[in-house]
Amino acid sequence: MGNAFYPDEWLDSAYDIPYEQFYQKGMRGIIFDIDNTLVPHGAPADERAVQLFERLRAIGFHTCLLSNNKEARVAPFAGQVGSDYIYKGRKPKRSGYRQAMRRMGTGERSTMFVGDQLFTDVYGARRTGIYSILVKPINPKEEIQIVLKRYLEKIVLWFYVRRQEKNSGSL
Repeated sequence: MGNAFYPDEWLDSAYDIPYEQFYQKGMRGIIFDIDNTLVPHGAPADERAVQLFERLRAIGFHTCLLSNNKEARVAPFAGQVGSDYIYKGRKPKRSGYRQAMRRMGTGERSTMFVGDQLFTDVYGARRTGIYSILVKPINPKEEIQIVLKRYLEKIVLWFYVRRQEKNSGSL
């Protein structure tokens, strides 16, 4: 069950993902976390985020923001980037991910998730059966409960990297 915490990919930033390649492979919907994935915690959408969502629409993607935060945080951000959203998403429960897929009209095989936390974002996506991309947090200054989770994440990611190295060496 340790693999449930391993992302399908671990990349530096949500802005570095080759979205066109994922579209060519059949992906049609992207569920995004907001805080520390797209912008620093609590920040409004910036030009980079707005341009990313414009690019995704131009490619043909449906998007949905899935946040555990309150509507007062999520709705204005969603309005700025022009995306559907779910607030108080209760990640890592599957229900928020499934609701996002229903809204986008996608299924497990055509949906991907992008987020910055292993134990909420990635774990929930994996449990739901969708492709998960872990990105490095934008802002290292975080609330204490997240700081504590990051220590545990480092342990899991150490094993993840070892497995990736072992697998790439055995080809």
